[in-house]
Amino acid sequence: MAEIASTKELRRVLDRKDLLSIGIGQTIGAGIFALVGVGIGMTGKSVNISMLVAAFFVMVMTVPMLFVSGTIRMRGGMYTQLALLVNETCSGFFVIIHIIAWSALALYAISFADYALALIPGLNKTLVSFCVLTLFYLTNLAGIKGAARVQNIMMCAMCVALTAYICYGLPKLQPGYFSGQDFMTGGAWGLLSAGALLTWAVGGANVVIHLGAEAKNPTRDVPFVIITATVLVAVFYSFLATVAAGVLPIAEVSGKPLTLVAQEIMPRPLYIFFIVGGAMFALTTTLNASLGWVTKPILQASVDGWLPKWLGSVNDRFKTPHVILTILYAESLLPIFFNFNISTLANMAVILNNILFALVCISAIRMETVIPELWDRSRFHVSHGQLVFWSVAGCLGTLAQNLLLIGVLTRAEFIGNAIVTLIAVLYAVLRKKSGNVNMEVSYEES
Repeated sequence: MAEIASTKELRRVLDRKDLLSIGIGQTIGAGIFALVGVGIGMTGKSVNISMLVAAFFVMVMTVPMLFVSGTIRMRGGMYTQLALLVNETCSGFFVIIHIIAWSALALYAISFADYALALIPGLNKTLVSFCVLTLFYLTNLAGIKGAARVQNIMMCAMCVALTAYICYGLPKLQPGYFSGQDFMTGGAWGLLSAGALLTWAVGGANVVIHLGAEAKNPTRDVPFVIITATVLVAVFYSFLATVAAGVLPIAEVSGKPLTLVAQEIMPRPLYIFFIVGGAMFALTTTLNASLGWVTKPILQASVDGWLPKWLGSVNDRFKTPHVILTILYAESLLPIFFNFNISTLANMAVILNNILFALVCISAIRMETVIPELWDRSRFHVSHGQLVFWSVAGCLGTLAQNLLLIGVLTRAEFIGNAIVTLIAVLYAVLRKKSGNVNMEVSYEES
């Protein structure tokens, strides 16, 4: 074991294919299985169009991230961006929010166990959740490249399962899909509102920004992957949504998961494959991808002094941050063993991360003044007016999502989010004043 001196020591082994697999695996998750039915309730059969609207919303919020990630390699991901383009204290705020929000890793293991129990009643839910979390913790402990190989295999199986759902379902659509009273049941507003909701299913590929330290060519591959993964997943989801809304009467599928229609259209063996290869692998690909990228901002923060240096210990053989991975693993075990409310965890993760995304979006404006030469050479270079427009649009779009979420929080959940935000601010300010923070330059031209 060794204490890392810099994130420069991480192996740059992830090519475009690996990043694309991670981006798609991170995006396709529990959201598609849970939210399509909700979207159907809001807009009826036009939920497939809402899925494309969601992709548009996601891309608007992502454009400023493309500008920055296409200009420099950021070894600490968004943490590095905020340190560079806002200030060092903001990066300290980021890492505390990041650590607390990603206790939500447990969500994927718990949801996996729910599907396992649906197939094999009588299983111990806590034990299943523990085992799946442990499996992918160990996988990532053995190196990012190996985890990427596992990701590729699971993603292929997942795509086959979801494609089977589409192929079996499309021939069974009810006639007159795009006409009648079941189309755009909520009018234009319902269509757009469903699109806003479904951004939580379509978004997610931007996390590959955090893998800049291990990507072979991040300024080319990261923007490509974010755009490609988002578009591919949105189109794929649109077909899934068409089947979900078009086979059975709307009243029967409104608010229901994809598995209801799958059970109707698929033979039993294929239905089981759909549950395992589709629903369950959608969760494990997200869990596996998350364990790969969540560690990188924390690792850079340890190098910089926001956290104890020993946290930045890296395995000599695999070049993995084993201490950070172990702490995240232990943090994620708490919701599993103590039965935390899943909804509360999910809302907290989304709200806290959206605060960070809003900061990341608006910070892109400062590239002109902080790294003017690099920005001038960037293939994503745009005029000052366009840079300001997209940065502000991304920030406002992200904050708008938070307003929608905050409206459905309980008082306890709202207070909890506020306390976490306050703790992160106080920690960042006090740690900076302590003199322990000595930040290295964690960006470079690539």
